[in-house]
Amino acid sequence: MFPAALLTLLLVFSITGSPVKASNFPISVPLTSRLHFSNGTDNLLEHDRTHVMALRDPSMRSQSSVNVPLTNDYGNYGHSLAVGIGNPPTTYNLLLDSGSANTWVRASKYVATGPSFCTGQFVGLAYASGFFYGTEWLDYVTVGPELTVILQSIGVADETSGFRSYDGIIGIGPIALTVGTLQDLPKEPIPTVTDSLVGQGTISENVVGIFFEPYTSPPSEVTGQITFGGTDPTKYNGNIEYAPTVNTGRSGKFWGVNSRITYDNKEILGFTAGFVDSGATLIKIATDAYQKYQFLTGAVYDRAVKLLTIPEDKYGTLHNLDFHIGEQIYSLTPNAQIWPRSLNTMIGGKEDSIYLIVTNRGTYSGQEGCSDFSLGYVFMQRFYVAYDSTNSRVGFATTAFTDAITN
Repeated sequence: MFPAALLTLLLVFSITGSPVKASNFPISVPLTSRLHFSNGTDNLLEHDRTHVMALRDPSMRSQSSVNVPLTNDYGNYGHSLAVGIGNPPTTYNLLLDSGSANTWVRASKYVATGPSFCTGQFVGLAYASGFFYGTEWLDYVTVGPELTVILQSIGVADETSGFRSYDGIIGIGPIALTVGTLQDLPKEPIPTVTDSLVGQGTISENVVGIFFEPYTSPPSEVTGQITFGGTDPTKYNGNIEYAPTVNTGRSGKFWGVNSRITYDNKEILGFTAGFVDSGATLIKIATDAYQKYQFLTGAVYDRAVKLLTIPEDKYGTLHNLDFHIGEQIYSLTPNAQIWPRSLNTMIGGKEDSIYLIVTNRGTYSGQEGCSDFSLGYVFMQRFYVAYDSTNSRVGFATTAFTDAITN
């Protein structure tokens, strides 16, 4: 952008609308969850599989399109945030994604206001289950009470694929994920909404806290919360324990952490890197770890549902699945390891069957360029998660739902 244009734009922003207010404390905003499956677990597993492929292969993240069957919305489990864009703002229903960092809205929905400014830059990104491609705009963005930023870069997408239930996406992943998304400035990062909130003094810490409740009923409803600028102690027990993010390999580009995984105190995966991602649904582990887990649980593979299953009389013999992250152990109880039975028919399963939520990543541990595990929504609904960009770390804490028997 030319300096004269920038000065003019700054003047426009300075004389329009209300001033941006600063907050010295974290502010929480509700998240609405959506769940529907138009093709059972076929699409659920396909989404998670291609999500892994996109994280593994950088070229998939820079294509203008990706050939993936799209029969459902991103993630199947989706959590959206009401975001105001413009001044006065128009409210958009944006999907929350910690596995990407761009924020965009469909051109067909976008309402430009006085301060809205088109930079003329082309911007785009390929996701695991879709893509967007359009033009960069700078605008007011409001993500909650007293949480407004100006001159925020957003994509106004002329072409999109996937995400049919949403007006766009708000990405809360590391800023490095935006590099390569501006066509004419491929080496330039785009500040995320959280980065801008900190940079403009709206919040004091570049920390995002996420809380999910277990999802057990089909209708859309508020079952989560995101906190900008810190965490919400009312949503977790005790203190948040942090682990440093990994800075090498594929996991190092995302919210990656090192972990060792045990089942019934038996190691199934040695100390290795993986990531925590709200954009995935299930827990995926390396093939060799998955085979050990299947053997130890006595589960069999259900070809129809494409998940591991155990008979009712085996449920009582399940043991904790433990993730050793940092100096702490985060245990998934037997109930946390099974798919919500009230939702069995939505994935093409039988009402009285028991399906496990641990799946195969499709690569063996230690394979170059791969992450050995990913912790999706089914893990995050049992533990509070804090993404701390300032200190390059991810935090976890137990919640009232860690040991729940809702499934």
